[in-house]
Order: sequence, then C-alpha cells, then structure tokens
Amino acid sequence: MADYDISNMFFHGVQQDLKLLLVAPLVCAIFRAIFIAVYGHYTLNDIVKNPAKFYHSFRYGFWWGMDWNAYVLLYSFVLVTMPSLFFSDLYAYADTVRAIGLCVWLVVLYVAFVGKMIFYYHYHDIYNHLIWLAHHANKRNLLDIFFNQNHGALLLVSVIPYIALCHIMTTAWLSTPTLACPRISTDTTAYLFFAAVFLAMVAVFYFCRFGGTFKHQDKPEWDEIPVVVKDDIFMAKATVDDMCALEIVWRHPMNELLKHTDEFAAPLIDGIMPAQYKNEAWKNLPMPIEAFRRKAKGALIKRPRHIFLMFAESYEQAPVDPFFENLHIADGGRRFMDLPNTFNLSNFLSGGTRSRTSLVAMFLGIYDAELEINENQKFWRGTLPTRLPQVMREMGYRSYFWYGGEKNAGSLMHFLPAVGFDGVFFAPDICPPDSPRTWVGVYDHIFLSEAARRIEEMEREDDSPALHFIYTTSNHGPYKMPLADYGFDARKIFDGAPEKLMADHAMIKKMGTYWYSDKALFEFVNEMRSRYPDSLFIVTGDHSVGAIPFGDGLIERREPTLREQHGTFFAMNHRELLPSMFAGNTIGSHMSIMPTIVELLAEKGHEYVSLFPPLTEHISRIVTPYHWLTEKNIGVFKDGRYQTLEMSPENIPMREDDGRWKKERDGWCELTAWLARHPDLLYEL
Repeated sequence: MADYDISNMFFHGVQQDLKLLLVAPLVCAIFRAIFIAVYGHYTLNDIVKNPAKFYHSFRYGFWWGMDWNAYVLLYSFVLVTMPSLFFSDLYAYADTVRAIGLCVWLVVLYVAFVGKMIFYYHYHDIYNHLIWLAHHANKRNLLDIFFNQNHGALLLVSVIPYIALCHIMTTAWLSTPTLACPRISTDTTAYLFFAAVFLAMVAVFYFCRFGGTFKHQDKPEWDEIPVVVKDDIFMAKATVDDMCALEIVWRHPMNELLKHTDEFAAPLIDGIMPAQYKNEAWKNLPMPIEAFRRKAKGALIKRPRHIFLMFAESYEQAPVDPFFENLHIADGGRRFMDLPNTFNLSNFLSGGTRSRTSLVAMFLGIYDAELEINENQKFWRGTLPTRLPQVMREMGYRSYFWYGGEKNAGSLMHFLPAVGFDGVFFAPDICPPDSPRTWVGVYDHIFLSEAARRIEEMEREDDSPALHFIYTTSNHGPYKMPLADYGFDARKIFDGAPEKLMADHAMIKKMGTYWYSDKALFEFVNEMRSRYPDSLFIVTGDHSVGAIPFGDGLIERREPTLREQHGTFFAMNHRELLPSMFAGNTIGSHMSIMPTIVELLAEKGHEYVSLFPPLTEHISRIVTPYHWLTEKNIGVFKDGRYQTLEMSPENIPMREDDGRWKKERDGWCELTAWLARHPDLLYEL
C-alpha cells in the first residue's frame, strides 16, 4: 500500500480540518449572544420561560452560518491537507498555515460583527439595503460618527488583542491529540478507505454548506426561521449571521428595479392606476402619473400669505406619546399639538426611511423606492408635474427651500434646480462664517434665526404668497453638541427618570440633542406665528431615529413597537382649521401633505396631479415601498410582520403578515422605476 507515513499525514490532516470547522460557528454563536445581550434586553426569567426560542435561534443560526463557515473546511482540506502530502515543507508548517487562514476569517467575522452592532445602534436593524447608500453619504460625517459616537479608535485597537486571542485559541485547539491512522493490510483496501475519507470530506462540506442537508433548495433562509423564533422579530434578526445578512444585501442591490422590463412592470403599475386608466390605458398618456390628475373641491380656509413646511431631522412621534411625555424632550411639539386649530395625526408614515428618500418624496410627489432619484442625472434635466414647487406655483405661490446643511449633500446643488424652487438657501452660505456646526449642518437655532431674518427682509421686498420649506439638521449623530451651553440640564429636564437611564450617557446625549432641536424648531415656529398670524404651519420629521430609550427602566417594554420605530411626527396649524375638514382621518403620510395644501387653499375646479389623496378625504390605508399602515395596524414589508397601533407600556404581539399589500407596494416602486427607465417622458425644464 501507499507509504504509511503519507497515510498517517493524510488522516491527521483531515482531523485537523474538521477541528477548524467548529471554531468559526462557535465565534459566530458568541457574537450572536453578545448582540442579544446588548440589544435584546432579555432577563434570565425570559430565557427560562421560553428556552425553545433561544435554542432554535442558535441552532438555526449555526446551520445558516455554515453557508459561509463551511469554506474554512474547504480551505484547509484543499489548500493545506492535500498539497502537504506532496510537499513535505508545507506539511511541516501545515498547522501554522491553517491557523493563519482561520484567523483571517475570524477577523472578517469580527469586522462584520462590529459593523452590525454599529448599524443596529443607528437603524435598529441588522444589515439591510441602506448599506448601498453609503457611497453617496457624507464620508466625513460617517467617520465623525464612527470615531466620536461609536468609539471607533477603541474598536480599531481592539482588533489587535482579538487577533492574538484567535491565534492562541486556534493554536491550542490544533495542538490537541488526533487519532492514529488505522493500519490496513492491502493497497486496494487502503485506496478504497482513503477514497471513502476523501468523498466523506466532500460530503461533509456540502452538508454543512447547505445547512445540515444535501439539498440546495432546503438551505436555511429568512422565511424558514422557526416560528417560535420568528414570532419575536428581534430574535429572528439575531438568528442571521452577519455574513449571511451581508450576502442577502449583496443579492438585492438598490437598482434591481431598474433591471425590470416594461412587460414585467406594466401589470403591477396597472394595479395602482385609477379605474379609467387600467388595462394599460395609462400608456397612452404623456406620462403615467398624468392618470392621477385631480380637481380641487374648493378652498376650506382663507389663503395665507405664508406656508411654513418644517421638515425636521429625525423628528418622530414617540416622544410626544403619553408614555414618554415626562422625558420633556419634545415639549415644543406637544404644545404645538395642543394649540387651538391644530390638526395632528399620531399614526403617520414618512415617504422614505432616511433623509434623502423622504426629501425626494416630498419634493417630487413619488416614492424614491431606494433608487436615489436625487443622484440620478436624468432627474437633473427633467421633472414631474407632481413636484411641490410647481404645484404651488400653479396656485400663485413662490417656493423657497431652506436647508441647515451643505449644498453638496445628496447632490442637492444639481437636483434642486430641476425641483424648481424660486430660491434655495444653505445655512453655511447665509449664516456667519464662524457659526458652530456639525458635519451635517449649522446648529439649528443659528440657522433658523438667520432664516427668520431673511424671510422678514424678503417680505418687505415682495409680499406675494410664499411657501417656505425649512429642513433642519442638528438632531443627527454623532451628538457632540455642547448642550449645556444651550440650557440643557439632564437632571432638571429628566427629573424623575430612572437612574439606569441617567447612567446611559450616550442615550442622554442623544435625547439632549432631540430636546435642543425641538426647542429651536418651535421657537422659530412661535416667532413666525406671532409675526405672520395668518400662516399655515406644517411640522413633520424626515424619518424616525429611535430617540426613546428602551431597557433603561422607563417602561416595561425593552423594544420599540413598529409604530414607534417608523412613525414620524405630523401636525398642522392655521387659525381656521377645524377637525371636520379632515374626514375623520387617523392615519396619514408625507405623500398626502401636498394634495392637502391644495385642497385647503385652491379654488373649486383647480387641476393638479397627485398620486395620493389629501387628508381632506378619508384614507383607510397607506402603502409605501417600506411599510404599510391601516387604521388598526402597521406592517413592515422587509420583516413580514405587523402590529396593532395601540400604545402600551407592555409588549405588543408581533403577527406574521400575509403580504396583503405587497402588489400595491410593488406597483408604486415600479412606477418610479418606469420613470427612471424612461427619461424621455420627463417634462423639460
């Protein structure tokens, strides 16, 4: 038979390979446990009451993670064990080469884990499509947040002891004894035996790679997470190893919609069209969204000379909810809601999940659908009849955009001319050069003070009606503002808050920044109300950010509800507004703001184009590319889950969604993609 030493080398190498196979899943399990401990806020009693949930999360996560971790076995077997049979020098250093390869992979897992921890801190989610948007983000701001809010320097340094620990652990594990190769009497038997071992190794790889099965179609995936786990959406997310989550994101790039054919998209768009334009009759129009042309029913209030549309960074609904009013971080918003003739909705969705997508939706009247319309040069040269400034111009209003940040943010310097504002003002250009600022923009109180001064000057030069779209920036990471300089005293403002919360310094800074932004925002609103008492005021946030602490002893719940996680603030005020004007609505979205303004102010028969109904008509459901809202429930498409809209200090059950509004969601997305694929349909500027 073949030389016994070679046989023993082969048998020893195979066992070393199998040893390595266990290390990465163990590290992933440790990372999963850390993630659950930090963000899950479970108690020992929670684990004792439902051990199956935690067991199946780690079990299913182990097999799912093998989709990537199995390659450690392939690396060691194919690139170390087999070649070392022919190269004696390689065999002498085989364990060192194995250890180096494994350590490299463990470092990759560590970087992915740390990134996931940071990502969840900011977005309350594991890796998702927002990763694709980083290439257009402000890189300086991202670095500032990483180093100053997320302790980036410490995380970078931590890689060194982590590598050392991995090396020590791997070397020690590989040093454990292996079984001796059995002696076989004949060459034929030996060759058959080692061929069987070789095939067994191939089988082990595929068995692990396919998640504990030999069938590729049975590989673990999100839809198959055990029900006992998936009923808890946090644990379901914790089940997904970081590399698997990144793979899902990689397989679903942002621009996937743009690859769809017109034949594929047309039936979905047909599903959202008004009755008279179904069966693809909308294709005969100059532009598909012309099918949504409307006629105003007649003005409901006296035409104001000023409309202030306040678009506040990360200003959400939860801080004004009754359970959190004692935090006093949104007292300005609460007082505004309580004013006579204020209409507000506590169940309100943004047009996007982040600033740019929400801004595009507000400006253009279509969902961005993560296509980054503001970065699309086709939309710098053409436009839509639904754009806000154009709709306002047709009613006799000038439109001005005021932004607390830079003109290069989101390519606004190129995108805004096509939007059509009569004037655009960026805080760094209009505020004093030495104005304190974050990476995102000038401090809100300075920016808003300068905007107020300039609006007064403009009023003296031209008193024709004007819409002022004002977008603040300060309520944004890395939350380094010197809050004490602007009156923030955590002990005084959060009087009575649990000590556990007061000891959470990162959360206190975040809440303090929210307090500051609320204060600056409504000081401006109150000044404008006093100066221009006939004005219409609309206050909303671009998206939610998670300003409320959970797990710090404030309420029993340790997780936000879907409503708290996705709901943004909305309230509008005018001295003639009456509840009877709003058709008994209890839900709304950004997409209804523009048509609501038209229906409040325009004369009867005035034509305009809006894909979505105004709040003066009853709205029974809202469907966005990201979430849906009815008068009783809120759901998130990505998670396939929904909850009731009730406000409770206790946990609210999460239910599995049946995909009831998916086709409608797909229709809105396909409509945006259709316009992006057919720039020739855009109206010339």
